[in-house]
Amino acid sequence: MPHTVADWTMPLGEDEGVLRGTLRRPSVPLGLVVFVHGSGSSRLSPRNRCVADALGGAGFATLLFDLLTGEETEDRRNVFAIPLLAGRTEAACTTLQRDPRTAGLPLGLFGASTGAAAALVAATALGDAVRAVVSRGGRPDLAGDALAFVRAPTLLLVGGEDRDVLALNRAAAAAMRGTVELIVVPGASHLFEEPGALEAVARHAAAWFRRWLATPEAAS
Repeated sequence: MPHTVADWTMPLGEDEGVLRGTLRRPSVPLGLVVFVHGSGSSRLSPRNRCVADALGGAGFATLLFDLLTGEETEDRRNVFAIPLLAGRTEAACTTLQRDPRTAGLPLGLFGASTGAAAALVAATALGDAVRAVVSRGGRPDLAGDALAFVRAPTLLLVGGEDRDVLALNRAAAAAMRGTVELIVVPGASHLFEEPGALEAVARHAAAWFRRWLATPEAAS
């Protein structure tokens, strides 16, 4: 399936810098998945790029972007600044809704680590604009009280060997009132570095987005 790949930028406030990303779009996309990085990661994350490639092969447009400027990444506290990360995610989604390349596409969010909490908080703010959320090895518990207000169907993917994070995901799922599913990837650790683990994440994510994101018109 042919894709166009383009640089993407979002200016912040005056003298606050610019966030940069990579927008990849098939000729007839089923929807758009925005990646929300965490733990100091960036648009260059090899794991998220791997998943983005798989989603692109499944027919989805994807955006991988930096949630923090270079200067902001030097302060480790920003990695856990969920309101900041969620606000950047919300702003990026709003910008994409006005972009001729992506306007009108059903929107999904893919969050990893602390980015999963940011994705869920942003989803509550964006309401029905977000059709689905997927978390990979995420910390949805950091979304706090927002969990009860997430309307977008949410898939939580956790490695079977990532026991502490698995317990946190189970507690977060119990706090959510909307559609939520927890899938444990057997034998996988937090970073899904084991053979086949990341491929399993990509398969589950693509299936979830096809279920909740793809429009009948685009799929026909």
